[in-house]
Amino acid sequence: MGSAQETFLNGANTPYLAELYRRYLDDPGSVDPSWGGFFAELGDDSRVLLAELQGASWAARETDVAAAGLTPAAAAKPASQALVGPLAGDDARTAALASIRALMLIRLYRVRGHLLANFDPLGLEGRKYHPELDPKTWGFTDADMDRPIFINNVLGLETATLRQILQILKETYCGSIGVEYMHIQSSEEKAWIQQRIESIRNQTQFTLKGKRTILERLVEAEGFERFLHLKYTGTKRFGLDGGEAMIPALEQVLKRSAQLGIEEVVFGMPHRGRLNVLANIMHKPYVAILAEFQGHPTHPAEVQGSGDVKYHLGTSSDRVFDGYQVHLSLTANPSHLEAVNPVVLGKTRAKQTQRGDVQRSRVMSVLLHGDAAFAGQGLVAECFDLSDLKGYRTGGTVHLIVNNQIGFTTSPAHSRSSPYPSDVAKMVQAPIFHVNGDDPEAVVHVARIATEFRQEFKRDVVVDMFCYRRFGHNEADEPSFTQPIMYRAIASHPTTREIYANKLVAEGVVSATEVEQMSAEFRARLDADFEAAGTYKVNKADWLQGKWGGLKTLIGEEEAHDDDTAVSLDALTKVGTAITRPPDDFNVNRKALRLLSARRKMIDTGEGIDWSMGEALAFGTLLAEGVPVRMSGQDSRRGTFSQRHAALIDQDDERAYIPLNHIGNDQAQLEIIDSPLSEASVLGFEYGYSVAEPNALVIWEAQFGDFANGAQVIIDQFISSGETKWLRLSGLVMLLPHGFEGQGPEHSSARLERFLQLCAEDNVQVVNITTPANYFHVLRRQVRRNFRKPLVVMSPKSLLRHKLVVSSLADFGPETRFRRVIPEVDTIAPDGEVRRLVLCSGKIYFDLLEQRREAGIDDVAVVRVEQLYPWPRSAVAREIQRYSRAQVVWCQEEPANMGAWTFVLPRLINILEEMKPDVILPIYVGRKAAASPATGLFKVHVAEQNRLVQEALRVDVQALPQPFRRVAR
Repeated sequence: MGSAQETFLNGANTPYLAELYRRYLDDPGSVDPSWGGFFAELGDDSRVLLAELQGASWAARETDVAAAGLTPAAAAKPASQALVGPLAGDDARTAALASIRALMLIRLYRVRGHLLANFDPLGLEGRKYHPELDPKTWGFTDADMDRPIFINNVLGLETATLRQILQILKETYCGSIGVEYMHIQSSEEKAWIQQRIESIRNQTQFTLKGKRTILERLVEAEGFERFLHLKYTGTKRFGLDGGEAMIPALEQVLKRSAQLGIEEVVFGMPHRGRLNVLANIMHKPYVAILAEFQGHPTHPAEVQGSGDVKYHLGTSSDRVFDGYQVHLSLTANPSHLEAVNPVVLGKTRAKQTQRGDVQRSRVMSVLLHGDAAFAGQGLVAECFDLSDLKGYRTGGTVHLIVNNQIGFTTSPAHSRSSPYPSDVAKMVQAPIFHVNGDDPEAVVHVARIATEFRQEFKRDVVVDMFCYRRFGHNEADEPSFTQPIMYRAIASHPTTREIYANKLVAEGVVSATEVEQMSAEFRARLDADFEAAGTYKVNKADWLQGKWGGLKTLIGEEEAHDDDTAVSLDALTKVGTAITRPPDDFNVNRKALRLLSARRKMIDTGEGIDWSMGEALAFGTLLAEGVPVRMSGQDSRRGTFSQRHAALIDQDDERAYIPLNHIGNDQAQLEIIDSPLSEASVLGFEYGYSVAEPNALVIWEAQFGDFANGAQVIIDQFISSGETKWLRLSGLVMLLPHGFEGQGPEHSSARLERFLQLCAEDNVQVVNITTPANYFHVLRRQVRRNFRKPLVVMSPKSLLRHKLVVSSLADFGPETRFRRVIPEVDTIAPDGEVRRLVLCSGKIYFDLLEQRREAGIDDVAVVRVEQLYPWPRSAVAREIQRYSRAQVVWCQEEPANMGAWTFVLPRLINILEEMKPDVILPIYVGRKAAASPATGLFKVHVAEQNRLVQEALRVDVQALPQPFRRVAR
């Protein structure tokens, strides 16, 4: 049989078999009936086999052809008579059958070997049988176990017995590690993984030092959790107990990535195991963590803000691995699982940009996950969707799932429909390494391969570490209420450290005495830090450094900051001219060309500058001053309302031209991105970018304002509260199209009331602007202030082209600023004769203005409150004082339970009571309270709008009842 194999599959005969397969698949009747019957036995797997044969044989074809002495023409026709002779006889067919079946068996182990792997440390599910991995399925018998089979170097062997083949396959694919990679379409990536694991049978032969180091990390990981459990019994810490192998795994990721050129790693993780990572990976002093358990403030945010619980805090540090320094940052996060993921990706992208890391090879992100959250939270899939998009790619993330095989009290069978929690990663063809957490050498091994894969291919990779949770969801929880069998097994199960220490003692790497000494020394260190924790002092000056140097915090007195945002007329003209002049060889769309001509006229005349041109001038002047601008959102390059056209598209070849990137030689760059149809991940990404880069204007734009609803977690947990919880400053701008124009409930309101409800301690800025010049100034103000606060803009829709919504060039030039409140602009009756002062914000102003002019009313003043928060109290008070005899009206187009009314009411009361205690309360004019933001019927909308405008201008309305006086300031 051996000689028949050599004559059949050696050299140029292997391509013949592939050709024979191809002919059979095209036309079964075109091959000899004996071969047709054999191929028919393979059924649906015949096509898979064809690919396998090609992969096994064609790589060596050039050598084989030369060795066989064939001409290229003969090689191109492997069915030629030159190759038929050696195939005659039953021995040849038997040899071919054995080889093909062996190749199919090998392939099936590569595809499904993980199904037989030993992942579960608790052994609750046991080993499984799969018929496709049984040699008998492929026609082998016990008699075939020791016969040599030609496999053409598929496993690094030209020939091997079935016994040898099975041993290699089981060691590689069915031990403590199972690998899923055959779903990857890239042959290069697949071949890399295959060679990387099969060449060493998926094992690393660790040195004695390496093994001792792994044990030391396990001693520290377990010892720290046990110490906390002893000293603070029942206190929530969301310990890593049962998943301690995560610590040496992360150490390996950092060590190997440093060797491969990584200079900075951005971490994101949930609360479980966070204290251990802070201590043993980030090297936050044990004494600082113990001080937190004793109730002492140890984080700057706890001294200067509200602070957060211990297991949400982040930190940064520098560590050295083999002489390579790596900067580490662990991103603070809320309890909302996976919400931190896009923030980490945005930070990583910003840091890559800062370092000029266009290859994505110097800054890397590492995300840790729980099994239930990875499968259940949609942000995981959203972030995978971002992973290879030009505007968001970071060169791949290393994901580590701490697979406790449970989510709070919910078993996997009730929390996901897929076999593994990691299956969502297959949407981007990420390789997945499943590994038993009680085999720390295997865990470290796959962590190393995952890091190498990321650096080689700049793509996401997943390590799914099966482990367990020794206690309940938190340390005060009783898990046996819902998982009694699992927790009986856990109660009698030795720890990972114990298992590994016993292994090393048996191998003679360490003695039992040395193991005890390691634990005792570490415990002594913790005891000393425990005693010192009571007097530990926080370093309050360690967070506004680096890129944030020179910036300050601000709480209170925002209205006193009159920031210089003006630009010279020459600079405005230069920018305006440059951005309205496309290249001569660029075929601009005719409508876009008319738009450019109109904008050029605005610059030439200095009049009629509309909203989009005002925005372009803000971007352009900042770029010319060296300030980068990054903007992303759904359809942002053109603009939802076809208003922006920041990227012109050639009508012949569809190449893009961005005029704002062609202002001058030394300018910064505009990065404007059409985002995927996602809100939470993209907003989180831009927030993350903004907290890493304070010297750029970073903008997220919603397609419609209410689409921000899909990103509420990012708004609540990061944007509005990140500064007070974690001292993380952000200058992110949110553009939310808002305005009642008869488009129905879903396209009218950006939910202004929700943002105003979040306002406190000068945490954000909320504006509803009515002029292009004011929009220009508020955008420039974001990067011209010496502090950073998020900016929420109720951006316009119909006002984008409204004839009254224009500014002159002088409004952008010298001596101009952002105006928080815009006084009356028309000539009306003397101040003392004005009977009504209507305060409003946003689009409703123009409805009021046009109706007042049409009706010839001159005793009603209309004042615009452009900035709602921080509340411009002094400016509003001046207008109320100016019209001292007038009723004060707040007019809005939103329903009474929405918009700004409930926010401004107590503030107006405060002003009125201080100025004139006997004055009547402010009057509300607007739509009545409603469950839905707006009607879906256009006629109803028009009637409502006309009624409220007329009511605001003409009708005397009863004041609100006395109890409203009690509303707090």
